[in-house]
Amino acid sequence: MLLWVESALGQTLPITPAVPQQPAVPVSSDVLSRTAIATSETSTGEATRSLTPPAGVALPDTGIVFTAQEFYQAVLRHNPIVKQAALLNLEAQAQVQQARGAFDPKLFSTYNRKNFGNTLYYDKWQSGLSVPVLPGGLDVKMSYDRNTGKYLNPENNVPPTGLIALGLSVPVTQGLLIDARRNTLRQAQLAVNLADADRISLINKTILDAAKAYWDWYLGYQQFRWIGQGYQLAQTRFVAVRQRALIGDAAPIDTTEALITAQDRLVQFQQAAVDLQNARLNLSTFLWSSQDGAAPQPVDLPLTVIPQAAPPDQTSQMQLQDLLSRAAQQHPDLVKLVNKQQQLTIEERYRRALLLPKVSVEASLLSRGPLSDAAFDGSNSYGFQTDNHKIGVDLAFPLFLRAERGKLRQVQFKNQQIGLERQQTGRDIVNEVQRSWNELATLEKQIITQQQTAANQQTLVQAEVSKFQLGESSLFLVNSRETKLIDLLIKLEELRSKHQKALANLWYAAGSNVGTR
Repeated sequence: MLLWVESALGQTLPITPAVPQQPAVPVSSDVLSRTAIATSETSTGEATRSLTPPAGVALPDTGIVFTAQEFYQAVLRHNPIVKQAALLNLEAQAQVQQARGAFDPKLFSTYNRKNFGNTLYYDKWQSGLSVPVLPGGLDVKMSYDRNTGKYLNPENNVPPTGLIALGLSVPVTQGLLIDARRNTLRQAQLAVNLADADRISLINKTILDAAKAYWDWYLGYQQFRWIGQGYQLAQTRFVAVRQRALIGDAAPIDTTEALITAQDRLVQFQQAAVDLQNARLNLSTFLWSSQDGAAPQPVDLPLTVIPQAAPPDQTSQMQLQDLLSRAAQQHPDLVKLVNKQQQLTIEERYRRALLLPKVSVEASLLSRGPLSDAAFDGSNSYGFQTDNHKIGVDLAFPLFLRAERGKLRQVQFKNQQIGLERQQTGRDIVNEVQRSWNELATLEKQIITQQQTAANQQTLVQAEVSKFQLGESSLFLVNSRETKLIDLLIKLEELRSKHQKALANLWYAAGSNVGTR
């Protein structure tokens, strides 16, 4: 029996491994009343009770606070995904510039010469300028022809000084209101809005993921903090019980009970340390630094940084209505569908125009080139007169229009599909906002209830400690009450973490993000 007592009283706890913000520090022996839970300020600002570690033990209660809003702003400024999202809009603007290229003025020049057997068959040179005009699909043309040669086609005969032509090419039916060039340009302009919606959607998703990572870090930090304090209390209790057993004031078996509790909490503490490290790593994936013109560089979260306290956000019905109104007007998914419908509407107008006969008229005023030996007089019979002109009519019309009618019906069906999808998407967005709102409101109620439950459990712990000091309770009951309290406090922090995630998800469901609310 004496050997067993000496063995039990001589038990020691395993050495605590070094973890971030929580070095292993030897604790001094103290009385069992040190396990009482003192009143401290919580993250909600309410006076609830927290486990107080022994003197000299450094727990992660202090440090540089890295707020959620600071984190979101850092992500918005430096994260590569956010920078990638900005490129979507620039790419769409480049497509608009490309579409505008169809209306660029064009210089042209053609030269042909044939000389055979010491005979100049022909020497033809034509050059000019063509300027497309956006309204009406017109083309303004100016050309200069100078042709010579023995075997020149008679229709190519021009004055010795050349022939100047200034005229228009006008589509009379098909292409008058809309043509392929204007169709491409207008759709490219709408594609800018599509790209902007994609950009906002990508940024919102990034901020949502970042918010989840931040509040996972918050939860890991709180778990590490509470479990660490519980472990140190169990360690202190084991030392105190062992000293009491040595002087005969406590049963030797109580040391085994205290040791088991301390060892169990040590395992939980080690796991909490690993979870906290992993949460910090997940958060660091969103942290980058960047300079103007330089590629972003990853940034590690400093060990001295801690998360902010969970704010006690309260919701109201007015906020819900504001979010629903915002979602109906600005949600990226709806914006994309609206612009897709507008693109299809333009495409449908263009396809309808193709059902018309293709008739275009070209008309040019003609004048000979300036004379080298006299001033050019545009009023003479070889100048720009109504009698000096050239006209042409181009007509084409498919007899069955099967290709055009088939494409038109395809575009119409696609437009109807997008319209139906838009209605369903709007309904889904409203329901998703409402679901997120319901979850947020429920979590607020659960937090209040959990705070009351933790306070009641604290009362039980204090009462059990008092009874144990009077010899009317057992160490097992004290440990059980205390373990339950730690679980309840961790559960409270878990609810707060879920509440902040639900808030971020609510803003995401409404088509915005919690970083710019």
